[in-house]
Amino acid sequence: MSDCLFCKMATGEISPEILYEDAELLAFRDINPHAPSHFLVIPKRHIATINDLQAGDAELVGKLYLAAARVAADLGVAEAGYRTVMNCNADAGQTVFHIHLHVLAGRHLAWPPG
Repeated sequence: MSDCLFCKMATGEISPEILYEDAELLAFRDINPHAPSHFLVIPKRHIATINDLQAGDAELVGKLYLAAARVAADLGVAEAGYRTVMNCNADAGQTVFHIHLHVLAGRHLAWPPG
């Protein structure tokens, strides 16, 4: 998608602070962090929302979580704990319509999140 912010990051047109990258995924720091450690993991392939996932995307979604765990360990926050969140559509808080996994850590995170 030519106007998608995260697609531009995936192609290198925009350079985020990259924490992890492989052929399918990109992880980078959130520009508006809500925790001392807040990063996003995205697939490089454009998928607008969770509602757009297909059965064949199951492995890709699993890889998002594996990358999140790897980056959390690399940042030293895995043992204390972290939260993963994927919003779907505007009412849930999705503002960039390219699926992305938020990973938040570095402070006590209350429940429910609100």
